[in-house]
Amino acid sequence: MVDNADQILKSDEELYQKFIDNGYKLPTKKDPRITKIGAVLRKTSLDELPQFWNTLIGNMSIIGPRPVVESELVEYGDSKRIKKFLSVKPGVFGLWQASGRSNIGYPERAAIELEYVDRANLLIDFKILFMTVVAIFKGDGAF
Repeated sequence: MVDNADQILKSDEELYQKFIDNGYKLPTKKDPRITKIGAVLRKTSLDELPQFWNTLIGNMSIIGPRPVVESELVEYGDSKRIKKFLSVKPGVFGLWQASGRSNIGYPERAAIELEYVDRANLLIDFKILFMTVVAIFKGDGAF
Protein backbone atom coordinates (compact mmCIF):
# COMPACT_ATOMS: atom_id res chain seq x y z
CA MET A 1 0.00 0.00 0.00
CA VAL A 2 1.07 3.53 -0.66
CA ASP A 3 1.18 6.16 2.08
CA ASN A 4 -2.25 7.67 2.90
CA ALA A 5 -3.89 4.94 0.81
CA ASP A 6 -7.43 5.41 2.10
CA GLN A 7 -7.26 9.18 1.71
CA ILE A 8 -6.06 8.82 -1.87
CA LEU A 9 -8.93 6.49 -2.69
CA LYS A 10 -11.55 8.68 -1.00
CA SER A 11 -10.26 11.79 -2.79
CA ASP A 12 -11.53 10.39 -6.10
CA GLU A 13 -15.30 10.30 -5.49
CA GLU A 14 -16.12 8.36 -8.66
CA LEU A 15 -13.48 5.70 -8.01
CA TYR A 16 -14.47 5.46 -4.34
CA GLN A 17 -18.09 4.87 -5.33
CA LYS A 18 -16.95 2.09 -7.70
CA PHE A 19 -14.96 0.64 -4.80
CA ILE A 20 -18.09 0.50 -2.61
CA ASP A 21 -20.36 -0.72 -5.42
CA ASN A 22 -17.87 -3.50 -6.21
CA GLY A 23 -17.92 -4.95 -2.70
CA TYR A 24 -15.06 -2.81 -1.35
CA LYS A 25 -12.67 -4.04 -4.04
CA LEU A 26 -11.01 -2.60 -7.10
CA PRO A 27 -9.04 -4.34 -9.84
CA THR A 28 -5.36 -4.00 -8.96
CA LYS A 29 -4.56 -1.94 -12.07
CA LYS A 30 -7.20 0.66 -11.13
CA ASP A 31 -6.46 0.78 -7.41
CA PRO A 32 -4.27 3.80 -6.61
CA ARG A 33 -3.38 2.31 -3.23
CA ILE A 34 -1.47 -0.69 -4.61
CA THR A 35 2.27 -0.56 -5.32
CA LYS A 36 3.88 -2.59 -8.14
CA ILE A 37 5.20 -5.11 -5.63
CA GLY A 38 1.78 -5.22 -3.99
CA ALA A 39 0.20 -6.00 -7.35
CA VAL A 40 2.45 -9.05 -7.75
CA LEU A 41 1.72 -10.19 -4.20
CA ARG A 42 -2.02 -9.80 -4.77
CA LYS A 43 -1.96 -11.60 -8.13
CA THR A 44 -0.16 -14.59 -6.62
CA SER A 45 -2.19 -14.50 -3.37
CA LEU A 46 1.07 -14.04 -1.42
CA ASP A 47 -0.57 -11.03 0.23
CA GLU A 48 -2.29 -13.61 2.43
CA LEU A 49 0.95 -14.60 4.22
CA PRO A 50 0.56 -12.08 7.09
CA GLN A 51 -2.70 -13.79 7.96
CA PHE A 52 -0.81 -17.00 8.68
CA TRP A 53 1.22 -15.09 11.27
CA ASN A 54 -2.03 -13.89 12.84
CA THR A 55 -3.16 -17.52 12.93
CA LEU A 56 0.02 -18.61 14.69
CA ILE A 57 -0.40 -15.99 17.41
CA GLY A 58 -4.08 -16.86 17.86
CA ASN A 59 -5.80 -13.79 16.40
CA MET A 60 -7.26 -15.79 13.52
CA SER A 61 -8.24 -19.36 12.76
CA ILE A 62 -7.31 -21.32 9.66
CA ILE A 63 -10.96 -21.62 8.62
CA GLY A 64 -13.58 -18.98 9.34
CA PRO A 65 -15.29 -15.97 7.83
CA ARG A 66 -12.85 -13.75 6.00
CA PRO A 67 -11.88 -10.61 7.94
CA VAL A 68 -13.45 -7.31 6.91
CA VAL A 69 -12.71 -3.70 7.70
CA GLU A 70 -15.13 -1.86 9.95
CA SER A 71 -16.77 0.05 7.08
CA GLU A 72 -17.86 -3.25 5.50
CA LEU A 73 -19.81 -4.43 8.55
CA VAL A 74 -22.88 -2.52 7.35
CA GLU A 75 -23.14 -5.08 4.54
CA TYR A 76 -23.97 -7.76 7.11
CA GLY A 77 -27.25 -6.08 8.02
CA ASP A 78 -28.64 -5.34 11.44
CA SER A 79 -26.71 -5.44 14.69
CA LYS A 80 -27.82 -9.03 15.37
CA ARG A 81 -26.27 -10.28 12.11
CA ILE A 82 -23.12 -8.21 12.68
CA LYS A 83 -22.77 -9.61 16.20
CA LYS A 84 -23.20 -13.13 14.81
CA PHE A 85 -20.50 -12.51 12.19
CA LEU A 86 -18.12 -11.13 14.82
CA SER A 87 -18.80 -14.02 17.22
CA VAL A 88 -16.19 -16.22 15.55
CA LYS A 89 -12.53 -15.62 14.77
CA PRO A 90 -11.83 -14.56 11.20
CA GLY A 91 -10.14 -17.18 9.07
CA VAL A 92 -7.36 -17.37 6.53
CA PHE A 93 -9.67 -19.52 4.42
CA GLY A 94 -13.43 -19.09 4.36
CA LEU A 95 -16.55 -20.30 2.61
CA TRP A 96 -16.82 -17.04 0.64
CA GLN A 97 -13.23 -17.40 -0.59
CA ALA A 98 -13.78 -21.05 -1.48
CA SER A 99 -16.98 -20.17 -3.32
CA GLY A 100 -15.38 -17.77 -5.76
CA ARG A 101 -13.45 -15.10 -3.86
CA SER A 102 -13.59 -11.76 -5.64
CA ASN A 103 -16.24 -12.95 -8.08
CA ILE A 104 -18.85 -12.78 -5.30
CA GLY A 105 -19.80 -9.42 -3.85
CA TYR A 106 -22.15 -8.20 -1.17
CA PRO A 107 -24.85 -9.04 -0.10
CA GLU A 108 -24.16 -12.62 -1.27
CA ARG A 109 -20.79 -12.62 0.51
CA ALA A 110 -22.44 -11.73 3.82
CA ALA A 111 -24.99 -14.51 3.36
CA ILE A 112 -22.25 -17.06 2.62
CA GLU A 113 -20.15 -16.01 5.61
CA LEU A 114 -23.16 -16.12 7.96
CA GLU A 115 -24.08 -19.54 6.58
CA TYR A 116 -20.63 -20.74 7.63
CA VAL A 117 -21.12 -19.36 11.15
CA ASP A 118 -24.40 -21.31 11.40
CA ARG A 119 -23.08 -24.60 10.00
CA ALA A 120 -19.41 -24.70 11.02
CA ASN A 121 -18.01 -28.17 11.68
CA LEU A 122 -14.83 -30.10 10.95
CA LEU A 123 -16.10 -31.67 7.71
CA ILE A 124 -17.09 -28.29 6.28
CA ASP A 125 -13.70 -26.88 7.34
CA PHE A 126 -11.86 -29.60 5.40
CA LYS A 127 -14.10 -29.01 2.38
CA ILE A 128 -13.39 -25.26 2.51
CA LEU A 129 -9.65 -25.88 2.78
CA PHE A 130 -9.69 -28.16 -0.27
CA MET A 131 -11.92 -25.82 -2.32
CA THR A 132 -9.71 -22.82 -1.48
CA VAL A 133 -6.47 -24.53 -2.49
CA VAL A 134 -8.06 -25.50 -5.81
CA ALA A 135 -9.33 -21.92 -6.34
CA ILE A 136 -5.90 -20.43 -5.57
CA PHE A 137 -4.09 -22.71 -8.03
CA LYS A 138 -6.72 -22.03 -10.70
CA GLY A 139 -6.52 -18.29 -10.00
CA ASP A 140 -10.29 -18.06 -9.55
CA GLY A 141 -11.40 -14.69 -8.29
CA ALA A 142 -7.90 -13.31 -7.73
CA PHE A 143 -7.45 -9.66 -8.58
